Amino acid sequence: MTADILTNIHNKLTTFSKGQRRIATYILESYDKAAFLTAGALGKITQVSESTVVRFAAELGYDGYPAMQRALQEMVLNRLTSVQRIEVTDERLGEQDVVSTILQADMDRLRHTNEHLDREAFSGAVEALLQARCIYVLGVRSSAALASSLSYYLHYMFENVRLITTPSTSEVFEQLVRISPQDAVIGISFPRYSTATGKALQYCREAGAQVIALTDSETAPIARSAHYLLTAKSDMVSLVDSLVAPMSVVNALIVALTSRRKHETAQTLDRLEQVWDQYHVYEKVHI
Repeated sequence: MTADILTNIHNKLTTFSKGQRRIATYILESYDKAAFLTAGALGKITQVSESTVVRFAAELGYDGYPAMQRALQEMVLNRLTSVQRIEVTDERLGEQDVVSTILQADMDRLRHTNEHLDREAFSGAVEALLQARCIYVLGVRSSAALASSLSYYLHYMFENVRLITTPSTSEVFEQLVRISPQDAVIGISFPRYSTATGKALQYCREAGAQVIALTDSETAPIARSAHYLLTAKSDMVSLVDSLVAPMSVVNALIVALTSRRKHETAQTLDRLEQVWDQYHVYEKVHI
């Protein structure tokens, strides 16, 4: 589907049946809530059957309701304010057990990521990082935690790793100004997408560096600049974004790189163990 889903619905409004018009009207007026409803829940709200909702999705040209729902979610996730996120989550949860609901949702995201992650792009990303003179890791706002974790472990394997987590666009460019074709950058961005990250990766691509993007979909802003695109399912959870699946991809990158640089990593860690022991960095736990 190339057209905005709301535009598509509006253009087809007069062709819908009575029940389908109720669905269309609800989506047009409350798309931020509709995007996260199951077919059954949407049917209940609009007083139509679940099968009518499924046929509505097909009428719009989607291969089933889940495809239409994904289109809606991709459209709204970057538009919702923090307050709207909380409101949507409250409606989604209802009276359900919060812990079970969130954990199950995260397991679904992990399963989805495992099934859809491009293994060729993953292998290419690993090679690009192994060959790079300098590795830049860029992630701001909610993605800063992922960037920091990746950078922390990369320092055990590589001598020249630079972490950029400032949300200031000008400061990001100041830290990237010396990037060259011998370097690689991995940019991390999830809804709500950071403008600074998108602009920075475009600059890195134009500078000739190898660009790795970790984001939620092929339509994400930073995907356009990527030589290697790694996608991980990341849905909104109230005020926060679920970063469970993206973190698993980060973990997989670290393990893959460690496997390729066993000797160098072992040497570094052996020296560090001596330093940690000498300066009592960690508590000695006796069992």
